Amino acid sequence: MASKRISTADSDNMAVRAAWLHYAGGYTQTEVAKKLGVSSLKAHRLITRANKGGMVKVYIEGELTECVSLENQLSSLYDLDYCEVVPDLDEGDLPLKALGVAGAQYLKRMLENNDVPSIGVGHGRTLAACVRYLPKCPAVDKSIVSLLGGFSKKFSANPHDVIHWLAERTGADAFVMPVPFFANTIDNKAVILEQYGISEVLELARNTSVKIVGIGSIDTDASIVANVMVENAELEAVRKAGAVGELLGHFFNSDGEIVKTDLSDRTMGLSSSELNSSKFFAVAGGASKIRAISAILKSRLLHGLITDERTARALVDLGGDT
Repeated sequence: MASKRISTADSDNMAVRAAWLHYAGGYTQTEVAKKLGVSSLKAHRLITRANKGGMVKVYIEGELTECVSLENQLSSLYDLDYCEVVPDLDEGDLPLKALGVAGAQYLKRMLENNDVPSIGVGHGRTLAACVRYLPKCPAVDKSIVSLLGGFSKKFSANPHDVIHWLAERTGADAFVMPVPFFANTIDNKAVILEQYGISEVLELARNTSVKIVGIGSIDTDASIVANVMVENAELEAVRKAGAVGELLGHFFNSDGEIVKTDLSDRTMGLSSSELNSSKFFAVAGGASKIRAISAILKSRLLHGLITDERTARALVDLGGDT
């Protein structure tokens, strides 16, 4: 199969990242290749490109060196296979542009990776930003699958459901979960799962090669409340049970343990037992999500994390207290 063309801008970004890892992070070229998901020869060429282009002098000095240091610390604390910390852009509480650009770069690499035939995707504001910054990226040989239901309790579409946008930008086969995020009752969930096509899409979701997700807070302004996926009273009951963070409709306490609730039993997506057999990569950040991200990291469900510098510092501080 002919290799896909990579734009000059994308190649420059990859070269900068390779330089960060090699010179500031102290990784060998083989280790750089593994972290970036490219061949050793490609990693060598990227590092050479950074040197010849003067990128090393410009980008290795200053705060980006701190980003690589934070990546190393988070990877060590939480056994992450992949960690990317992006510099702050002074966006305020929710750094959507910084996370969106970095998440788009990662998603593009997965779409171009021949060893990744299918990608499972969650939803939310941060993942929507990732798709917004994703350029046209033909991937007709891929399958993109929704990991959970995308309708609100009012049965209106979730404005941050990203599957349709991804399909438009990539031409990939897209499989949606045309059901609510949470069923009204456990009995309702059983009935919905019996409907034609639903169980098939859920099986595809279970078996996706890579699963890219967001992490939710459970504050009163949480995305799942703002988009009427749950009622405030339902989330208050989850908070009282000790939960501080949410991943695909499952709730976790500050120690990273799953908090069993009636609400999570009604999640239209992967079950709690199926989470452990999955390979999750999260894109998440912002002051309001620090406790939530910390909880999910402590669960050890994440294989990779893309976050912003300010959030990363707070997570390292929290990790050092455990």
